[in-house]
Amino acid sequence: MALDQTTDAFLKNLAEQEGPAFHELPPEKCRELFTGLCVSLQGDIVEMNSVENRSIDGPNGSIPVRIYDPQNSQQSRPVLVLFHGGGWVIGDLESHDNMCRYLAKAANVILVAVDYRLAPENKFPAGVDDCIAATDWVYNNATVLGGDQNKVVVIGDSAGGNMAAVVAQQLKGKIAHQILIYPVTDLSGTNYPSRDEFGGGEYLLSMDDMAYFGSHYSDSPEELAGPKASPILFPDLSGLAPALTITAGYDPLCDEGKAYAEKLANAGVKSKYKCFEGTIHGFTLFLAALDAAREGLDFIANHLKKEL
Repeated sequence: MALDQTTDAFLKNLAEQEGPAFHELPPEKCRELFTGLCVSLQGDIVEMNSVENRSIDGPNGSIPVRIYDPQNSQQSRPVLVLFHGGGWVIGDLESHDNMCRYLAKAANVILVAVDYRLAPENKFPAGVDDCIAATDWVYNNATVLGGDQNKVVVIGDSAGGNMAAVVAQQLKGKIAHQILIYPVTDLSGTNYPSRDEFGGGEYLLSMDDMAYFGSHYSDSPEELAGPKASPILFPDLSGLAPALTITAGYDPLCDEGKAYAEKLANAGVKSKYKCFEGTIHGFTLFLAALDAAREGLDFIANHLKKEL
């Protein structure tokens, strides 16, 4: 399938600007560039009943979170715990703010976005440990938040999808569902055809970018080949929460996302897979530019309404 019209226009516009690639910048500049791009293309801000910034206790200090509630309701609702993407190095609460708002309203859920610690200042497993601790806190406080403890969902995009998969494994039995959006599932060095086909830099994310992010995330390739960084290598996937895995057709990470969805299914997990064929990695963030962003988020919201 060819690139869809809005994705093609988006990529041509980026190419004309001749800006630096992620891997060509130091982390602090890369963060500024990425969040600026996301905010500029996040679309009209979705109104919420309430948005609360607070801190919760984590294994190594406080963890900032942002809690979105789309309506004033006495009805108990599912709670989504969202981990933002950005290669464990970039991304924050602001880069994903309107994506969180859109999902919370479209699915009618309470959403808790987690501002986990980033590399290289905080190497693996600091960030994922924050995500595990924050999700456990949400599970234990779901009722206080106005949610249903039996309907805690983990969700994340890219590196956040990696975190969501790991959290679903580590907190087995507490997670009702997992939504993995173009996730990183394998940092062991395994080759996937989509990495070669789409990783040259023409489609926003390159394999040079992935190497850059991975080198900041951990100094040890052996560490990244373990299941806490490469969830596809977790030894026993049976009994995990039902999963929806979403990929993009022009994404170097497409094949490993599909492979993880298939591995979940083979382990007896209820696993649904959907590829948005005509678009790229990161597409759900760019509501102002990509038709696939709204389509993808609506697909997730409708899936959650059906399943929960």
